[in-house]
Amino acid sequence: MTKISIVGGAGFVGTNLCRYLSDRQIDFEIIDLKKSKSFPDRCKIGDVRDLESLRQTISGQVVVHLAAVHRDDIRDKSEYTRTNILGTENIAKVCAEKDIQKIVFTSTVAVYGFATPETDEKGIIAPFNEYGRTKFAAEEKLRAWQSSTPAASLIIVRPTVIFGEGNRGNVFNLLNQVATGRFVMVGHGRNRKSMAYIANVVSFLDACIRSDLEYGLFNYVDKPDFDMNALVGQVRKVLRNREDVGLRVPYSIGLFLGYLADGFAVLTGKSLPLSSIRVRKFCATTSFSTAKENLDGFKPPFSLSEGIDRTLKSEFIEPDPEREIFYTE
Repeated sequence: MTKISIVGGAGFVGTNLCRYLSDRQIDFEIIDLKKSKSFPDRCKIGDVRDLESLRQTISGQVVVHLAAVHRDDIRDKSEYTRTNILGTENIAKVCAEKDIQKIVFTSTVAVYGFATPETDEKGIIAPFNEYGRTKFAAEEKLRAWQSSTPAASLIIVRPTVIFGEGNRGNVFNLLNQVATGRFVMVGHGRNRKSMAYIANVVSFLDACIRSDLEYGLFNYVDKPDFDMNALVGQVRKVLRNREDVGLRVPYSIGLFLGYLADGFAVLTGKSLPLSSIRVRKFCATTSFSTAKENLDGFKPPFSLSEGIDRTLKSEFIEPDPEREIFYTE
């Protein structure tokens, strides 16, 4: 039986992938800096920045590489290079040494930077931050590994923002604002946002593991995209039994308040939940195309609407106090 080595498997995506594999009795191991709370007996402590620790821990026939530095608030920017680029290079070295011939790598749509709507996998690479820059550099390290390894298989997945049960990222923050009645719609709300539901993402990763494809590059997006009016309307219908978006302010006013918050932060040194860049991001269209159906006819198990409803039920209607929580951006 094939054994899957999941590097970075103690995080949000990794834990959900491990649950998926465990339910199907597929053998796996986790290599991570921290112990997995959900699968402590399957976890080995390893650091992608330490080549020897990877040599000692990776023992599978397929590597799923999820480990990354991704938060925007990392002060030491060189950590992006050490983990995302050099760490990936270390994984490739170990795979070459151990004759591991398949890697599934989670990259990011951040490699495209401020992309035009519906950018597909052929989109221009123009990252605007260290995360996007170093993730594309990591892709290049893995393409070099594949080109020098006979019969090697490499599948790269570039997900958009991932949400789901237990994730405390930007999508949850939006849902929570609506749930608590603190949400204010800025602008017309017709801007679209690409999103990816966690159960669909792990199902796709499983399809990547099982695929015989020699090389694949896929954006992961659950289509069709919702615009902000539709997203907030669905959340309010489920949680507040109202289909409107509630209070709305013009974009110009929202941006003005964002600039005021920027000034306050500069004068006081205190960060506020509001800023001009957050207003701009909220009101921008962030939409990507995906060729995921080209991977053996893949079909996600849930629609985007179902993923949102399942998340709302888990987080706000029937919350599980024992659920493991993951704080991301």
